[in-house]
Amino acid sequence: MQKHNVLVVDDEKNILKVVSMTLRKKNYNVDTVRSSEEAIEKFNNNSYALIITDIKLPGKTGIDLLEYVKSREPDVPVIMITAFGTIANAINAMKKGAFNYLTKPVNTDELLNVMKEAIEKYELRNENISLKSELKQKYMFSNIIGKSAPMQEIFDTIRMVSKTHANILIVGESGTGKELVARAIHYDSNRAEKPFVTIDCAAIPSEIMESELFGHEKGAFTGAHERKIGLLELAHNGTVFLDEIGELEINLQKKLLRFLQEREILRVGGGSRISLNVRVIAATNKNLEEEVKGKRFREDLFYRLNVVTVKIPSLRERIDDIPLLANHFLEQLNKIEGKLITGFEDNVTDAFSGYDWPGNVRELENVVERAYVLCPNVTISLKYLPSRLINLAHEKGELFDRMNLLDTEKRLIIQALTQTGWNQSKASVILGISRKQLMTKIKNHGITAG
Repeated sequence: MQKHNVLVVDDEKNILKVVSMTLRKKNYNVDTVRSSEEAIEKFNNNSYALIITDIKLPGKTGIDLLEYVKSREPDVPVIMITAFGTIANAINAMKKGAFNYLTKPVNTDELLNVMKEAIEKYELRNENISLKSELKQKYMFSNIIGKSAPMQEIFDTIRMVSKTHANILIVGESGTGKELVARAIHYDSNRAEKPFVTIDCAAIPSEIMESELFGHEKGAFTGAHERKIGLLELAHNGTVFLDEIGELEINLQKKLLRFLQEREILRVGGGSRISLNVRVIAATNKNLEEEVKGKRFREDLFYRLNVVTVKIPSLRERIDDIPLLANHFLEQLNKIEGKLITGFEDNVTDAFSGYDWPGNVRELENVVERAYVLCPNVTISLKYLPSRLINLAHEKGELFDRMNLLDTEKRLIIQALTQTGWNQSKASVILGISRKQLMTKIKNHGITAG
């Protein structure tokens, strides 16, 4: 169990003694002081999960101490202790940010319960702040792997659009990282502390999609036993990511268009419209212009979504990034699994660079993980790759060998011809082939005199 640091402030020695003994028995680390001035010095030099202070103190009051703490670390909870006759001061302290107040004589069970509640909220708040910070760090665009020219263009686009409120359409093949880019835009924007809500338009059944998007009121339909808040409403002040928007049915496209135009929703079965502030980022692996021509996607919705287009290149369009990505996935696996695999053999890297990657980055990650799990060595060799990559590597190896052989043959023929003053009969003797064979090879290699 974690031992929390607590600072107790009171000018009465007996109270300090009783409170500190009680708290230490409950596994708290306790510092005690008898004035606000001493408390401020302790606070500036230590880290506390909770401060308990009497309101009435010599010199600076407990209220003064509260204001000092809140001006520097507003999340640290402060419990005020007051005599019955100064409850008005305690209420004033609550307005200034005190967590709670207790009256003298303090009931130790009540104190411990209030302390437990205060510290739990303090830890939860810190955990949420830490989680948001980790998410922001994880999804900030500088953490998207890529040094290739196409990816540098993506980074430039993210920088430009993240600070705006414009709707964004992200296009690209499956597995290229469209959601990663959407999250990067969100966490680089002024909405970073607000929700990022993902809606997979291909995964949610059409019969419940309207309720998922807009929510519903109790009794709106059979089985609607209570009010449901829709995903768009949950994203208020944040970002909604509409993944695979091309799969959304036409009737729902019309309702989504109305939301984009009016920034209001109406829950299913509801009677009043709800205003929302939501940034919309949509993504698709379809050609929406072709979908519009085929009457499968509304033209007006397309233009509403397509204020800014971000095209994510396929992996075969960013070959320079393949070694970077493969090594990144390897490092992540080492951290998670605890093994230490240092890299890939050269022929593995060659196979990676020569493959078309129809599944893009997602497929590469899968291949690296598979090889990592199977490999007992410190470097991953070709035999731990899927057969499709092994066969490709062998084919390329055989081609490379043939090319080397032809280059060697051409060099030897030129050398023999030069040595004999381009006398083909003498050169054929040196090479151990007939003059007719030599003439054919000279023609095939495109060899000319001088």
